[in-house]
Formats: sequence, C-alpha cells, structure tokens
Amino acid sequence: MPVTASPQVSVVMPVHNALPYLDAAVESILGQTLGDFRFIILDDGSTDGSTERLRYWASRDFRITLLEEKSNLGPALSSQRVALAASTPFVARTDADDISYPSRLADQLAVFERFPGVDVVGGLTDVIDSAGRIIRRAESWRLLHPRHVPPFGNGPLMYRQELFDRVGGYRSECEYWEDHDLIIRMAAISKVMVLPYAVYAVRQSAASTRIASEARRVERAVDLMYRCRERVAKDRSYDDLLASSGRREGKLDPRVFISLGSAQLWSGMRPHLFRRLLLRGDLKFNFRTLSALVWAAWASAEPHTLRAFMRLLLMARNASPAPETRTNEPVLWRGGALLTLGRD
Repeated sequence: MPVTASPQVSVVMPVHNALPYLDAAVESILGQTLGDFRFIILDDGSTDGSTERLRYWASRDFRITLLEEKSNLGPALSSQRVALAASTPFVARTDADDISYPSRLADQLAVFERFPGVDVVGGLTDVIDSAGRIIRRAESWRLLHPRHVPPFGNGPLMYRQELFDRVGGYRSECEYWEDHDLIIRMAAISKVMVLPYAVYAVRQSAASTRIASEARRVERAVDLMYRCRERVAKDRSYDDLLASSGRREGKLDPRVFISLGSAQLWSGMRPHLFRRLLLRGDLKFNFRTLSALVWAAWASAEPHTLRAFMRLLLMARNASPAPETRTNEPVLWRGGALLTLGRD
C-alpha cells in the first residue's frame, strides 16, 4: 500500500518491559493490509531491553515515531502520553504484547467511512497464550454486555481524535481500568460500533500488567472499577468516587478476585487467591460471595478442570440465538441493545 504525507490513522502503543512479545506486536501492525498510517510508540522506562529493540524497529520503518520516557509513567499516564502524540483524524490503540490481525485497521476505518456519525469502533478478540496459541475464541456474547461493561478494551479500540480530546482522554484515577473508563465516557456522548468478529488477539501471560504489578494496588483499582460500573448502571456519575478513591480503605468486592484470578488462570498459572479473598473480600450471604468462594477454591485446587469448565461455559454463552450476534456486519453497541446497521 502507498504511504501518503497525511495518513488518516495513527496507531499508538505504550511499551513497558514487553519482551519477549514485542516483535510480534510490532510486526502485526507493520504487516497490516492498510499500510498508510503512523505508528507512534512510547517506551515507558523499560529496563528489559525493549528500548533497544524499539530503536531497531524505528530505524527500519519510517512510519514509526519512537518516544522515550526515562522513568515509568504507569498504564494510564503512558496511554495518555502516547495518545496525545497522535495528530491524525483517527487513532487506533494496540498493546505491546498483543496481536492485531492483518485487516484490523482497514476494517475499522471502513466502518467510519460507511457511518460518518460513528466516533468509536471496537472489535472482538481472541485470547492467546504466551506461545501465541489461541486458548479462547472471540466471544460474541460480549456484544450483549450492559452499557456499564464495554465489550472490548484498549487493544481493538479505534476512535476519532476529536472525541478523545472532548472527553479528556485517559484518567490516572482509573489506573488498570483506564480503557473501560475511557470507553464509558466516549459512549455517553457518541456512537460506538463493534465488529462482531475477532480483529485482535489478547495475550495472557505472567508478564501482563495486572499480574506483574503490586497486588494490593491492582486489587484496589479493580474494586473501584466495579463500584464505578454500578454507578453507571444506575445512571449516576462516578466522579465523586474517583475523587475519594485515594482515601478509601476497607473490604473489596469479591468479584475483584475472580477478575484478577482469571488473568492468572488463562495465563496457565494456578491462582492462589482463596486466602486473600477471605482476608480482604467484602463477604456476605449472597450469590456474589458464594460464586467468588467457589471460583477461588476451584482455581487453587484444580485450575485445569476450571479452565475446561470455563471453555464450556463460554461456548454455551456464544450459542445465544440473538440475531444481533449472528452477523459479520458492524453493530451499534447500546449497552445490551444491539442494532445491526446495513449499508447506506
């Protein structure tokens, strides 16, 4: 594909200690069927050799702009820093250990061209392991998520730069769930469409940010995410929760331990979270607590059988007869009410 002086799309990628998966992530962008783009990469204070590897890639392909931070900004601030460096009408996000499928950029840009009123386009994702093998196929049932649970995260996100600027971009108060916070705020004032097939592969490994980061900090962040989502479900703002998040102590939503344990489980690890759940969870006589206790105990004792059960459960969810999930046409996400849009 020819490369113009003024491409329509910038791909932005923050990187922190992304070896050994960095090359695959970079190659998946450089090998896109749409070749006319800028590729802006931020090295966020890496110490594992990622910096040198990125310099190598930048020397090989003129589409790459490499930014370097000497100290680590963290997930939210590095996402904001690299996103603000984009100057094109459209911006696509990618993560440094994941894979964008070859037609990802072309397919998403085509949605914007077909539907001028759409400001955000996401897509479904496969899940791969550390060796790049698919361990979970794209889950169409996620398209039926309620409006406080976006069906995709940072990886397959593409948006209009103008909308990103209007909502203020990523917020540091939402560290470790900054992607969902951004998408929720974008969806509140714009149309979000989703490609109902896999355009991206999320890698689950021990190097994932949530797994590699300090446990108590991540647990607090995910607990805040669940509390904020409940506000959105009730048509309420959660800005006050963000303002007071640094002062809050206390027990955590039991779902925190399922969420964090799932990342470990699909990374091939044996989650040992049962004791942490007992000590730090807000345990009550309800289904939320019971499901968390059963999940944590099962994950600790028999992770292989739990993975097998989860695969069966996901297959059952994907078997939904909902016609909106049985199409290759882009769908408009309305938080649980999907509308398939035909061609103009």
